[in-house]
Amino acid sequence: MKKELRAVHDVVSCDVCGRTILKGERTEWYLAPGGHRHKVCDLCAVRAQHHGWIRESAAGEMPTRPARSDQSRGVFGRLRRRRGEDPGPAEQEAPSGAGVGEGEPSEYQEPEDAPAPPPRERPRSRPKDPRHVRAVPTTAEAKIERAFDLFNGSDHQRTVAGLARTLGPAWVSAQPDPTQASAVTVLVAWEISWYRYRVDLGDEADPVVMLDKGEELEEIEESMREWNAALDADGRVVAAVTDGGSEG
Repeated sequence: MKKELRAVHDVVSCDVCGRTILKGERTEWYLAPGGHRHKVCDLCAVRAQHHGWIRESAAGEMPTRPARSDQSRGVFGRLRRRRGEDPGPAEQEAPSGAGVGEGEPSEYQEPEDAPAPPPRERPRSRPKDPRHVRAVPTTAEAKIERAFDLFNGSDHQRTVAGLARTLGPAWVSAQPDPTQASAVTVLVAWEISWYRYRVDLGDEADPVVMLDKGEELEEIEESMREWNAALDADGRVVAAVTDGGSEG
Protein backbone atom coordinates (compact mmCIF):
# COMPACT_ATOMS: atom_id res chain seq x y z
CA MET A 1 0.00 0.00 0.00
CA LYS A 2 1.47 3.34 -1.05
CA LYS A 3 1.97 5.76 1.81
CA GLU A 4 1.12 9.40 1.38
CA LEU A 5 3.46 11.98 2.82
CA ARG A 6 1.80 15.03 4.26
CA ALA A 7 3.51 18.10 5.71
CA VAL A 8 3.10 18.38 9.48
CA HIS A 9 4.81 21.75 9.76
CA ASP A 10 4.20 25.20 8.40
CA VAL A 11 4.79 25.39 4.65
CA VAL A 12 7.93 27.45 4.02
CA SER A 13 9.42 28.05 0.57
CA CYS A 14 12.89 29.09 -0.52
CA ASP A 15 12.85 32.51 -2.23
CA VAL A 16 15.56 31.37 -4.70
CA CYS A 17 14.57 27.92 -6.00
CA GLY A 18 10.93 28.19 -4.87
CA ARG A 19 10.72 24.66 -3.49
CA THR A 20 8.99 23.79 -0.24
CA ILE A 21 11.43 23.41 2.66
CA LEU A 22 11.42 19.87 4.04
CA LYS A 23 11.14 19.18 7.74
CA GLY A 24 14.58 19.37 9.34
CA GLU A 25 16.09 21.58 6.62
CA ARG A 26 17.67 24.82 7.74
CA THR A 27 16.91 28.22 6.18
CA GLU A 28 18.49 31.59 6.71
CA TRP A 29 17.40 35.17 6.10
CA TYR A 30 19.29 37.16 3.42
CA LEU A 31 19.18 40.87 2.67
CA ALA A 32 18.88 42.03 -0.96
CA PRO A 33 19.77 45.52 -2.23
CA GLY A 34 17.10 47.90 -0.98
CA GLY A 35 16.73 46.09 2.35
CA HIS A 36 14.33 43.36 1.17
CA ARG A 37 14.52 40.14 3.23
CA HIS A 38 14.48 36.70 1.60
CA LYS A 39 14.42 33.23 3.11
CA VAL A 40 17.03 30.96 1.49
CA CYS A 41 17.69 27.24 1.92
CA ASP A 42 21.19 25.81 2.39
CA LEU A 43 21.27 24.52 -1.19
CA CYS A 44 20.74 28.01 -2.64
CA ALA A 45 23.19 29.95 -0.45
CA VAL A 46 25.70 30.26 -3.31
CA ARG A 47 23.01 31.48 -5.72
CA ALA A 48 21.85 34.10 -3.22
CA GLN A 49 25.40 35.41 -2.92
CA HIS A 50 25.65 35.58 -6.74
CA HIS A 51 22.54 37.78 -6.70
CA GLY A 52 24.33 40.20 -4.36
CA TRP A 53 22.37 39.15 -1.27
CA ILE A 54 24.10 39.00 2.11
CA ARG A 55 23.29 36.98 5.18
CA GLU A 56 21.26 39.06 7.62
CA SER A 57 23.42 37.79 10.48
CA ALA A 58 26.54 39.13 8.72
CA ALA A 59 25.08 42.52 7.74
CA GLY A 60 26.75 44.21 10.73
CA GLU A 61 30.18 43.11 9.49
CA MET A 62 29.99 45.13 6.24
CA PRO A 63 32.61 47.93 6.06
CA THR A 64 31.43 51.48 6.43
CA ARG A 65 31.71 54.01 3.61
CA PRO A 66 35.25 55.45 3.37
CA ALA A 67 35.68 59.07 4.39
CA ARG A 68 35.95 61.68 1.67
CA SER A 69 39.33 63.19 0.93
CA ASP A 70 40.34 66.54 2.39
CA GLN A 71 38.62 69.37 0.52
CA SER A 72 40.63 72.22 2.12
CA ARG A 73 43.31 72.47 -0.57
CA GLY A 74 43.87 75.84 -2.27
CA VAL A 75 42.59 77.02 -5.61
CA PHE A 76 45.88 76.39 -7.41
CA GLY A 77 46.01 72.89 -6.00
CA ARG A 78 42.53 72.15 -7.38
CA LEU A 79 43.50 73.59 -10.79
CA ARG A 80 46.63 71.45 -10.94
CA ARG A 81 44.68 68.37 -10.02
CA ARG A 82 42.39 69.06 -12.96
CA ARG A 83 45.42 69.32 -15.28
CA GLY A 84 47.01 66.18 -13.84
CA GLU A 85 49.87 68.01 -12.02
CA ASP A 86 51.03 67.28 -8.49
CA PRO A 87 50.39 70.22 -6.13
CA GLY A 88 53.42 71.53 -4.27
CA PRO A 89 53.59 71.51 -0.49
CA ALA A 90 53.15 75.30 -0.35
CA GLU A 91 49.82 74.99 -2.20
CA GLN A 92 48.12 72.88 0.45
CA GLU A 93 46.70 76.10 1.88
CA ALA A 94 45.15 79.06 0.10
CA PRO A 95 47.37 82.18 -0.12
CA SER A 96 46.54 84.83 2.46
CA GLY A 97 47.21 88.56 2.98
CA ALA A 98 49.04 89.54 -0.24
CA GLY A 99 47.12 92.06 -2.34
CA VAL A 100 44.03 92.02 -0.11
CA GLY A 101 42.79 95.37 1.14
CA GLU A 102 40.88 96.15 4.28
CA GLY A 103 37.21 95.32 4.17
CA GLU A 104 37.71 92.72 1.45
CA PRO A 105 37.26 89.01 2.13
CA SER A 106 40.42 87.25 3.25
CA GLU A 107 39.86 84.27 0.88
CA TYR A 108 42.01 84.43 -2.20
CA GLN A 109 40.11 85.29 -5.40
CA GLU A 110 41.23 84.26 -8.87
CA PRO A 111 41.91 87.18 -11.25
CA GLU A 112 39.23 87.67 -13.87
CA ASP A 113 41.71 87.30 -16.73
CA ALA A 114 43.07 83.99 -15.47
CA PRO A 115 43.03 81.33 -18.22
CA ALA A 116 40.24 78.83 -17.82
CA PRO A 117 41.33 75.29 -17.14
CA PRO A 118 41.01 72.94 -20.09
CA PRO A 119 37.71 71.04 -20.11
CA ARG A 120 37.91 67.55 -18.75
CA GLU A 121 36.94 64.78 -21.09
CA ARG A 122 34.00 62.77 -19.95
CA PRO A 123 34.83 59.10 -19.51
CA ARG A 124 33.32 57.11 -22.27
CA SER A 125 30.91 54.49 -21.08
CA ARG A 126 31.64 51.04 -22.36
CA PRO A 127 28.90 49.72 -24.62
CA LYS A 128 26.99 46.83 -23.22
CA ASP A 129 28.04 43.51 -24.62
CA PRO A 130 25.46 42.11 -26.99
CA ARG A 131 23.72 38.93 -25.90
CA HIS A 132 25.91 36.02 -26.86
CA VAL A 133 24.15 33.37 -28.90
CA ARG A 134 25.26 29.76 -29.18
CA ALA A 135 24.94 27.59 -32.25
CA VAL A 136 21.90 25.29 -31.88
CA PRO A 137 22.19 21.60 -32.86
CA THR A 138 19.75 20.35 -35.48
CA THR A 139 18.96 16.78 -34.35
CA ALA A 140 16.91 15.87 -31.29
CA GLU A 141 19.67 13.68 -29.85
CA ALA A 142 22.26 16.44 -30.17
CA LYS A 143 19.88 18.98 -28.63
CA ILE A 144 19.24 16.76 -25.60
CA GLU A 145 22.95 16.03 -25.15
CA ARG A 146 23.72 19.77 -25.28
CA ALA A 147 20.88 20.49 -22.83
CA PHE A 148 22.39 18.03 -20.33
CA ASP A 149 25.75 19.83 -20.51
CA LEU A 150 24.14 23.23 -19.88
CA PHE A 151 21.91 21.95 -17.08
CA ASN A 152 24.79 20.21 -15.30
CA GLY A 153 26.76 23.46 -15.41
CA SER A 154 23.99 25.50 -13.77
CA ASP A 155 22.97 26.16 -10.16
CA HIS A 156 19.79 24.14 -10.76
CA GLN A 157 21.86 20.95 -10.96
CA ARG A 158 23.14 21.53 -7.42
CA THR A 159 19.56 22.00 -6.21
CA VAL A 160 18.47 18.75 -7.86
CA ALA A 161 21.50 16.91 -6.43
CA GLY A 162 20.57 18.09 -2.92
CA LEU A 163 16.99 16.91 -3.38
CA ALA A 164 18.20 13.54 -4.62
CA ARG A 165 20.22 13.05 -1.43
CA THR A 166 16.99 13.53 0.55
CA LEU A 167 14.34 11.99 -1.71
CA GLY A 168 16.36 9.26 -3.43
CA PRO A 169 16.61 8.36 -7.15
CA ALA A 170 14.63 10.52 -9.56
CA TRP A 171 12.87 10.01 -12.88
CA VAL A 172 14.17 12.33 -15.59
CA SER A 173 12.73 13.24 -18.98
CA ALA A 174 14.29 15.48 -21.64
CA GLN A 175 12.49 16.45 -24.85
CA PRO A 176 13.00 19.18 -27.47
CA ASP A 177 10.38 21.92 -27.25
CA PRO A 178 8.03 21.63 -30.28
CA THR A 179 7.30 25.39 -30.22
CA GLN A 180 10.87 26.68 -29.79
CA ALA A 181 13.61 25.14 -31.92
CA SER A 182 16.42 26.18 -29.54
CA ALA A 183 14.77 24.89 -26.32
CA VAL A 184 14.71 21.54 -24.52
CA THR A 185 12.37 20.72 -21.63
CA VAL A 186 13.93 18.81 -18.72
CA LEU A 187 11.68 17.23 -16.09
CA VAL A 188 13.03 15.83 -12.80
CA ALA A 189 10.47 14.00 -10.65
CA TRP A 190 10.04 12.01 -7.45
CA GLU A 191 6.91 10.45 -5.98
CA ILE A 192 6.12 13.55 -3.92
CA SER A 193 7.47 16.40 -6.06
CA TRP A 194 8.59 17.35 -9.57
CA TYR A 195 10.44 20.24 -11.24
CA ARG A 196 10.31 21.29 -14.89
CA TYR A 197 13.06 23.35 -16.54
CA ARG A 198 13.58 24.98 -19.94
CA VAL A 199 17.10 24.88 -21.39
CA ASP A 200 17.66 27.47 -24.13
CA LEU A 201 20.50 26.12 -26.25
CA GLY A 202 21.03 29.50 -27.91
CA ASP A 203 21.37 31.50 -24.69
CA GLU A 204 24.96 31.66 -23.44
CA ALA A 205 24.32 33.94 -20.45
CA ASP A 206 21.50 32.19 -18.54
CA PRO A 207 20.30 29.14 -20.47
CA VAL A 208 18.44 27.23 -17.70
CA VAL A 209 15.16 28.48 -16.20
CA MET A 210 12.73 26.64 -13.89
CA LEU A 211 9.26 26.79 -15.46
CA ASP A 212 7.10 25.24 -12.74
CA LYS A 213 6.91 22.55 -10.06
CA GLY A 214 4.33 20.34 -8.39
CA GLU A 215 3.69 17.50 -5.99
CA GLU A 216 1.77 14.85 -7.96
CA LEU A 217 2.99 13.06 -11.09
CA GLU A 218 -0.56 13.11 -12.45
CA GLU A 219 -0.20 16.88 -12.84
CA ILE A 220 2.34 16.32 -15.63
CA GLU A 221 1.12 15.70 -19.17
CA GLU A 222 1.60 12.10 -20.22
CA SER A 223 3.95 12.98 -23.08
CA MET A 224 6.49 14.30 -20.58
CA ARG A 225 6.45 11.08 -18.52
CA GLU A 226 8.58 9.19 -21.02
CA TRP A 227 11.65 8.82 -18.81
CA ASN A 228 14.72 8.78 -21.05
CA ALA A 229 17.34 10.03 -18.57
CA ALA A 230 18.42 9.74 -14.93
CA LEU A 231 20.64 11.24 -12.24
CA ASP A 232 24.09 9.78 -11.65
CA ALA A 233 25.73 9.39 -8.23
CA ASP A 234 26.70 13.08 -8.24
CA GLY A 235 23.20 14.26 -9.11
CA ARG A 236 24.06 15.10 -12.72
CA VAL A 237 21.56 14.51 -15.52
CA VAL A 238 22.68 11.72 -17.86
CA ALA A 239 21.07 9.75 -20.67
CA ALA A 240 19.60 6.39 -19.72
CA VAL A 241 18.21 3.38 -21.56
CA THR A 242 14.49 3.04 -20.78
CA ASP A 243 12.51 -0.15 -20.58
CA GLY A 244 9.66 1.24 -22.68
CA GLY A 245 7.35 1.88 -19.73
CA SER A 246 6.28 5.15 -18.17
CA GLU A 247 5.39 6.12 -14.63
CA GLY A 248 1.88 7.25 -13.80
